[in-house]
Order: sequence, then C-alpha cells, then structure tokens
Amino acid sequence: MADQLLDVKGLKCPMPIIKAKKAIETLQVGQVLEVVATDPGSMADFKAWTKNTGHELLLAEERDGVFRYQIRKMR
Repeated sequence: MADQLLDVKGLKCPMPIIKAKKAIETLQVGQVLEVVATDPGSMADFKAWTKNTGHELLLAEERDGVFRYQIRKMR
C-alpha cells in the first residue's frame, strides 16, 4: 500500500523522474511512493534513479501501456 500516488501519465522523460524526486522529498523514510506513467522509457529511468539515489524499487510493472512503480524512501 502506497503512502502517496503520483500520476505522471502523458509526460515524457525526464519529467516523470523530476516529479518523482520532488514527491519523494515530501515523504518520510520508509514511506512508499507509487508512480503511474505511460512513457516506455520510464522503466529504465526508474531502475537507474532508484539505484543511484539508494531508494528501494519495490515494484516495476507494465500493463496495457501503463507503467507502475512503487518506491520506498530509504534516506
């Protein structure tokens, strides 16, 4: 269960990551941000971003052209 939902459908790189970065800053450590996107490049972007920032990527899936990510804030 996510603590916050961020809908970035229709936005292209780099906007989903920029908006996710701003949203995760508002959360406390341990809380989960769920991001819903339509940019196919977002899969690689979110995997790289979470690896680089140290946040935990709990879920990365695609269904019918909609990408869903759950990211736990780790720091």
